[in-house]
Amino acid sequence: MLTRLEKTQAQYGGANKVIDSWLEERQEWLVRYCQLAGLPPFEKNSSAIPAQTEVQAFCQVMMDYLSAGHFEVYDQVVSKCEVNGGASLELAQKLTPKISASTDTALNFNDKYAEKVNEEDCANFDQDLSNLGQAMEERFEFEDELIHTLFHKHSAVETA
Repeated sequence: MLTRLEKTQAQYGGANKVIDSWLEERQEWLVRYCQLAGLPPFEKNSSAIPAQTEVQAFCQVMMDYLSAGHFEVYDQVVSKCEVNGGASLELAQKLTPKISASTDTALNFNDKYAEKVNEEDCANFDQDLSNLGQAMEERFEFEDELIHTLFHKHSAVETA
């Protein structure tokens, strides 16, 4: 996931402030995800659930990222596609429901863990976090496809 992000930032960074900010939020989410999951360079203490403050911070970053995507970036991409090309609009309309599926997974994770983790939830935390990671990885692929389309088929992107 981090390699994909670095590639996207290198390819499209600096061309659009909204997308740059959004990709920075994605990076923050990825770092916090790696911390919670105990992925290198972070280590996790056995199967213990992370501190509630860490989980809350992670969920807040995730919600900010999802909101920016849905209420800023996707609207911008779809509006450019509507103005500049039917095939691009079709792609945007095809990818949006796929992206929404990961939103549901993320919202479920947030609802379950953001406020307080119950003892019975602890047993499922690692699996739920893994499922969330997989859903978000797919989401990033779809989002990057939209960004790619925006920049390569609609080069008149403003640097708003």
